[in-house]
Amino acid sequence: MNTGKYIFSQLVEFLPQRVFDAIVMKYEGNKYVKHFTCWNQLLVMMFGQLSNRDSLRDLVTTLAAHESKAYHLGFGKHVTRSNLAKVNEGREPKIFEEFAYRMIDIARKKRINKDFEIDGQVYAFDSTTIDLCLRVFWWAKFRHTKAGIKMHTLYDVETDIPTYIHVTQAKLHDQNAMDSIPYQPGAYYIFDRGYFDLKRLFHITEIESFFVIRQRGNLQYEILEELDVNHDKNGILSDQLIELTGYNTAKKYPEKLRRVVYYAADLNRTFVYLTNNLEIPALQVALLYKYRLASGTLF
Repeated sequence: MNTGKYIFSQLVEFLPQRVFDAIVMKYEGNKYVKHFTCWNQLLVMMFGQLSNRDSLRDLVTTLAAHESKAYHLGFGKHVTRSNLAKVNEGREPKIFEEFAYRMIDIARKKRINKDFEIDGQVYAFDSTTIDLCLRVFWWAKFRHTKAGIKMHTLYDVETDIPTYIHVTQAKLHDQNAMDSIPYQPGAYYIFDRGYFDLKRLFHITEIESFFVIRQRGNLQYEILEELDVNHDKNGILSDQLIELTGYNTAKKYPEKLRRVVYYAADLNRTFVYLTNNLEIPALQVALLYKYRLASGTLF
């Protein structure tokens, strides 16, 4: 540890400030600014997050206790709640969004945690709802007495790092958020049953990407081929190539699908997965879904 340098300052040194400054110049974020720059704003908000502050008032009170250290911590001159609220509301949010994605790219290149070998990137997509005060966030009305937003996150399974975040009103159905995903040809996308939309899943097939999703409801289908499975060793109960036969479902997904039934002995539960990848081993289909993050569980 560097002697005489605050821990927060040491953490800030890992941030590529030149990259941030270039983004600020791109959006003219510091135009007409004399004291409290975008960099100061970023560090103040980072400090609030790392110190677990739950409001701007709480954050400013904490900063006041460290006012003599403000310059060395990178906060600039005296920070007031009104000034901080003003810049948070008025400055271009894309400055911080773009910088966040640049940091994500750096982190992904430095961290790889492969528990399975497979060609192509593997992503899990899920959402979480964040409750808000209806009196303040009236535009985000969710229920009769509460407001909220929903954060849809694309998660890189191999590096354990989120790669894309899309924020919407909480009342937006999860399936609609699938339209915003920046799909990559050849990549794998893992979904829970809440995203079971055959038309959107077929779009993934059309762009030559792959998906794995748990089957929802009683699908009408015809079995085209029974593939060989080893019941004794890997928990795969069946591996089938199917074709949807329902009037609406066949129109939404007119091509072959693969249906894998897997028994998880540790949970004493059976899961049914659908995928458009007809080549990889059936156990790999189950493992792909296992590594998605859903409510802190593996399945």
